[in-house]
Amino acid sequence: MSAPPSQSAFTLFRSLYWRLAAVFLLLLAVLALVYVYVTAYAAEMYFEDATQRLNAMVAPSIAHKIRPIVNGVIDPAAVRRLFDDAMVINPSAEVYLLDTAGTILSYAAPDSLIRRKSVALEPVLSFIHGTATLPITGDNPRSTTGRKVFSAAPLEEDHVLRGYLYVILGGEEFDSVARMLLGSYALRLGLRTMWLTLAGAAVIGLVAFRWITRSLRDAITAARRFQSGDHEARIPVTSAREVGALAVAFNEMADTIAAQIDQIRTMDNLRRNLVANVSHDLRTPLVSIHGYIETILMKEESLPAEDRTRYLRTVLQSTERLKKLVDELFELSRLEASDSSPRPEEFPIAELVQDVVQKQLILAERRGVKIATDVPRDLPFVYADIALMERVFQNLLDNAIKFTPRGGTITITLAPAGGDVNVTVADTGEGIPRDELPHVFERFRRGRHPEDDQSAGAGLGLAIVKKILDKQGLTIAVSSTPREGTAFSFRLPSHGAGAHALHAS
Repeated sequence: MSAPPSQSAFTLFRSLYWRLAAVFLLLLAVLALVYVYVTAYAAEMYFEDATQRLNAMVAPSIAHKIRPIVNGVIDPAAVRRLFDDAMVINPSAEVYLLDTAGTILSYAAPDSLIRRKSVALEPVLSFIHGTATLPITGDNPRSTTGRKVFSAAPLEEDHVLRGYLYVILGGEEFDSVARMLLGSYALRLGLRTMWLTLAGAAVIGLVAFRWITRSLRDAITAARRFQSGDHEARIPVTSAREVGALAVAFNEMADTIAAQIDQIRTMDNLRRNLVANVSHDLRTPLVSIHGYIETILMKEESLPAEDRTRYLRTVLQSTERLKKLVDELFELSRLEASDSSPRPEEFPIAELVQDVVQKQLILAERRGVKIATDVPRDLPFVYADIALMERVFQNLLDNAIKFTPRGGTITITLAPAGGDVNVTVADTGEGIPRDELPHVFERFRRGRHPEDDQSAGAGLGLAIVKKILDKQGLTIAVSSTPREGTAFSFRLPSHGAGAHALHAS
């Protein structure tokens, strides 16, 4: 069922693309307003600069023609002529007569509009002496805080400074008109600039964001496909930058997860096979034990002594087989435990091989198999866990004895190799088919015994051998030729180089 239109629209506008677009458009609007403000301020500064530069000589010209102070006293007639001339030169100008301290002595403005009794002389002196860059603003007597561009000139009498002529170049009436015109121009210019900027940048930005977020949408689509069970979903890598790095990281993560899922499935299959195989291997001796003991009890009085002994021997063999299976399972689980680690030491490998052969001779003679050793003198000591290596040789010999027919030979060869020792255990059995060679070290992988299936074992011996050697950082190889035999080989490090190799593993 599809989502309601309002909900779909709400979800759409919550997407990364629209959030980026909204932030981008808001940023453009702020920049446009700032641009309008900067444009208006620059226009105002330009207007003030032009006004002051064009009217800089207004005050000096008037002061040169008219002298409003005579004998240190203000001449009213001269002041009126001064104001009239100033209005003729610049009708918007406001003229103020200052004493040497900046106090306003006379002016051409209504009394009710004057807000200051004096003005600061620092800007006036900077203007007169030309020590500052135009535009220079001074105090506006018609405002308590405002400042205006002006023209100024000193008033002297007989080379004695009597005061200053201070001309505000833009009066209040002119200022209001100028603000209206300037505001209208700035508003039109700003709005036009803002809309053009917004329109152009919005189109370019939205297209760019659409292109940028397309890779993110592909990544989200692949992640959702992977989440829903499509473990083959991957993100196309289109660049080597941030989004490309994200795609590579996701693909590597997906590969790892897919491999782990496959491994879990494999382990689950192995677990099921393990349960089935263990159940079968436990059931066979248990059924045999149960059957023979039940027979002995049922025929306790009539059972001949020879049959009783034979039955009991069969029960004993079944219990030994059961005990061996349990021991092998326990040993394999112990080897797979993370807290199980080998304890390497230096020892003579030839002596260990002779001890193991002596223990296996009785079983080999019973099956009509000969065990031979090829051990040269002066072999170097090897560096490994002696107890674990004894188990390796026992399992390899036991496996070789089982699968070597009567009259066959098992040969253990020790050969020096660059200071290390190569070990080979070869038999003259029927060999292993080529398609089974990659699986000989798997749990419960049984070979086809040439005589019977009872002595084939549980299929854990070679798995234990592989696990022991893996624990010590060693590698075992197997080669086989049908009807000629099989050989297992591995290399043991000497005491000189082996310590580093084992500890590093």
